[in-house]
Amino acid sequence: MPLVARRTVLRIGTPIALVLVCAAVLVGRELRGSAASAAPEAPPLAVPVEAAAAQRRDVPVYLTGLGTVQALNTVTVKSRVDGQLQTVSFQEGQHVTAGQTLAQIDPRPFQAALDQAKATKAKDEAQLANAQLDLQRFQNLHQYATAQSVDTQKALIAQLQAQIEGDQAAIDNAATQLGYTTITSPLNGRTGIRLVDQGNIVHATDTGGLVVITQLHPITAIFTLPEEDLPQISAAMAKGPLTVFADTRGDDKPLDQGTLQLVDNQIDQASGTIRLKATFPNKANQLWPGQFVDVRLLLRTEQNVVTVPSAAIQRGPDGLYVYAVKPDATVELRPVGIGQITDGAAVVETGLDAGASVVTAGQYRLQPGTRVQTRQAAASQPSA
Repeated sequence: MPLVARRTVLRIGTPIALVLVCAAVLVGRELRGSAASAAPEAPPLAVPVEAAAAQRRDVPVYLTGLGTVQALNTVTVKSRVDGQLQTVSFQEGQHVTAGQTLAQIDPRPFQAALDQAKATKAKDEAQLANAQLDLQRFQNLHQYATAQSVDTQKALIAQLQAQIEGDQAAIDNAATQLGYTTITSPLNGRTGIRLVDQGNIVHATDTGGLVVITQLHPITAIFTLPEEDLPQISAAMAKGPLTVFADTRGDDKPLDQGTLQLVDNQIDQASGTIRLKATFPNKANQLWPGQFVDVRLLLRTEQNVVTVPSAAIQRGPDGLYVYAVKPDATVELRPVGIGQITDGAAVVETGLDAGASVVTAGQYRLQPGTRVQTRQAAASQPSA
């Protein structure tokens, strides 16, 4: 490269040695400037990002709604007769079975009433037997007994027979009242807090009852979904029973798996939602009446579809896109069509094939053509 002449002003009388030194300095500067301008520019630094490969897998499609757990059956155990509560045979929070004795009311007044009813019947039966013998005597007299006396005796016998039937009804009633003194559980369930202590006088008209029993196995949950989901729910139910999952609110910890039991027969016009009821076996007692849960209804499973982590999906003025990593470690903006997004995985309907690498973190520093340094993103596993 030719040197560019520079104008150097030296005074008259300057020593020749000094002139030579200045000339050498100027030549060195020109040579260094020429070398610097000829050096190639350094490539830009690669942007560190996280990336993941698009893959094919089965993706479950869920509809999620807020639900409330309800006992399948709830019974307030009450006394059906008046009396003193002699014994309480259950513990609070105990699991009881149908027919198990819970409490005993003093049975003595009711036993006495039963014995009295039986004695009355025995007396009337004796009178009936005597009346039947008198009728037989009248009939043996033939023409010596008047027709009126025979008819009167027959009427007396019929009256006593009816009276005995009434006595039997009184016995049955007294036995029933006596049976009510032993209070038993009407179903299998769990007892709550005892509402009446031993020794108290209880009445059939008491509103509080003795204890509340709730059936926990199985248990139900009522949840709501938007009315727009009703057509696809109905179509899925026509193919068979639908699986439902109950999760804790917030952290989505699975609690139990059950079956959709029914869809309510009307839509709530105020909220535009439909109520659904699911049944769970609740073997581990993870569900409790009154508990709020997130209920996931498994609508269907998309088979062998292309998926990417949902974090890779970006939204731009022209729609959804991802940054795809090319073999030369640069990125390109690729528009995509996205379907269901479930458990951190997005179903890619168009724009991307399985195996393609997409950026999942660090997109804010990228533009088409940017060189990247990738590291593998954490895998997102679908929950059951």
